[in-house]
Amino acid sequence: MDGSDFKPKDSFENVISLTNHEPLIGFAEMWYNIFLWALFSSIFVHVLAGLIAFCRLRKHKIGRWISVLILAMGVLSPLTGGVITSAAIAGFYRGSDFQMKPFYAFCWGISQTVIVVVVSFSRILSTL
Repeated sequence: MDGSDFKPKDSFENVISLTNHEPLIGFAEMWYNIFLWALFSSIFVHVLAGLIAFCRLRKHKIGRWISVLILAMGVLSPLTGGVITSAAIAGFYRGSDFQMKPFYAFCWGISQTVIVVVVSFSRILSTL
């Protein structure tokens, strides 16, 4: 399998299960797995943050709409920066002829979200 027979439907099922022990070899296959985990984890974190913001600011005239912006960033962030960083990671693995296990793609995707959360909190604290 050289990555040319990449099927997103099959890969999507493999991404969710994490029980596939076959290594990811092609660039597109690696990129797709990393990207989906970054997208899923980012949406999860931003939905939680949006719910907290809405609950805390529900009586504020303008503040209740902040939760909508938080949810939008949960989708836009992985669709812009997540695509690029996932491609960089997959390109490194492909260029080095490493075989990526699906669990490693999971770890790379989750770590992208963790880094975004850490950077976001560090920017907020520096403005106080």
